[in-house]
Amino acid sequence: MANETLLQFLESSGFISPSQAVEIAAHFRPKAIGKHDFLLREGWVSDEYFFLSTGLMRAFSYDKDGNDVTTAFYTAEQIVFEYSSFFRRTPSAENIQALTDCEGWFITHQQMNALFHSRNEFREFVRSVLVKIIASLKSRMLSMIMDSATERYEHLLREAPQIMQHAPLKNIASYLGITNTSLSRIRARPKGNS
Repeated sequence: MANETLLQFLESSGFISPSQAVEIAAHFRPKAIGKHDFLLREGWVSDEYFFLSTGLMRAFSYDKDGNDVTTAFYTAEQIVFEYSSFFRRTPSAENIQALTDCEGWFITHQQMNALFHSRNEFREFVRSVLVKIIASLKSRMLSMIMDSATERYEHLLREAPQIMQHAPLKNIASYLGITNTSLSRIRARPKGNS
């Protein structure tokens, strides 16, 4: 039996009833990932559609100089997978690593496809998740262009304070597109000063 968090997440879309959520959740298997362990490594094909019920994870890649750059953070009650690799069945350009001990539930690509094609409510659920992911990526892209580093930092602090509590500052700085020194300066400023 899946935990309540997964059932609530499935039902939250509005496309899945409580009884359907129980049936769909029965296909998911539990998975624990220790701090610093990997859900996905660069070069692997992403094969798990993973619902993170507790913990914090990050996706990262390397720039041309070999620097580790955080591309995403995943907090509890989010779906974690590398979209391009998962759907196109190609090797991932990113790594996904646990920043804390994490627990969740997953189905494989094959299982997800079977559910997607056999259950209309699950298909609508997956589409709604993907729409949120695309909207979030677009918002982040525009923020990197239009917002100051301070505004990006304050937005992250408001939206996901657990990232500030558990992620190393160097990971947060690379995600915000700034240096560690710039992040330290922003954090040292009194509130309300840009």
